[in-house]
Amino acid sequence: MQNVFSRPKLSKIIKADGTVESFDPTKLEQSLMRAGASEFTAERIRTTIEASLGSQAATHEVYKRAFQMLRQDTRAAAARYSLRRALFELGPTGHPFEDFVAKMFEKEGWKVEWRKLIPGKCVTHEVDVYATRNGEFLAAELKYHNDPNYKSDLKIALYVKARFDDIWQCDPVTQTCPVDHGFLVTNTKFTSEAIRYAQCSGIQLLGWDYPKEGNLYDRIVATGLYPITSLTLLKKAEKRLLIDQGIIVCEQLRDSREAMRNISIPSSRIGAILAEVATLCGSTNI
Repeated sequence: MQNVFSRPKLSKIIKADGTVESFDPTKLEQSLMRAGASEFTAERIRTTIEASLGSQAATHEVYKRAFQMLRQDTRAAAARYSLRRALFELGPTGHPFEDFVAKMFEKEGWKVEWRKLIPGKCVTHEVDVYATRNGEFLAAELKYHNDPNYKSDLKIALYVKARFDDIWQCDPVTQTCPVDHGFLVTNTKFTSEAIRYAQCSGIQLLGWDYPKEGNLYDRIVATGLYPITSLTLLKKAEKRLLIDQGIIVCEQLRDSREAMRNISIPSSRIGAILAEVATLCGSTNI
């Protein structure tokens, strides 16, 4: 006989745009393990969420509950699990995201210039990131969005391709900044039309989950370069104040005790924050 007091298992998810889809427990477990949770922890969190949220729940409810439970288990995994939202916290302007992506390319071994002016055939263009490595040259146009539901669409891809076409058609005699690869980079996703056009026209896309391998998430984890907004021990106001001082990535906090003191973070918390940085990004001198 069914227990009338038991909750039904979570079966439906209400997405931020209002659409409803079936809840996939495997997808939740995989996302938790991808962030660094053990198989046991991921299964425990999944079963707890299913039992506590009823037959349907909003995506932000599932995320919030999973994040809280994961943070109690391991803060580094919780920081990786919250990485997409951490990128949104870099806003509202796109400049901190531009700085973050430039630092990511640097970590990958590229020599990077920010917001460089490059002459084209018709006009001069300011590209967000210009990078060189082993005789290769790339230029990247970055599109930062505050809305997680917003996707970079065909219009954006067409605009970026037109800019790179003008750069590529520049007279080689007067060309001072060659570009082998033209990138469109976003912190969100691309529409299927934008992807199809980019694949056909020769521009390269880098988004949260595109391409399937080597996407933005993969490259952040591979480089170990995390935004300070991913740290679970910093308050939102503290993150904002540090970003305003040009401190964008966790690594910068290793040499920024004074910056943390300047925004009234006590020494006891500074030590704990640096310990979290060490766990997430590698060893540091605490």
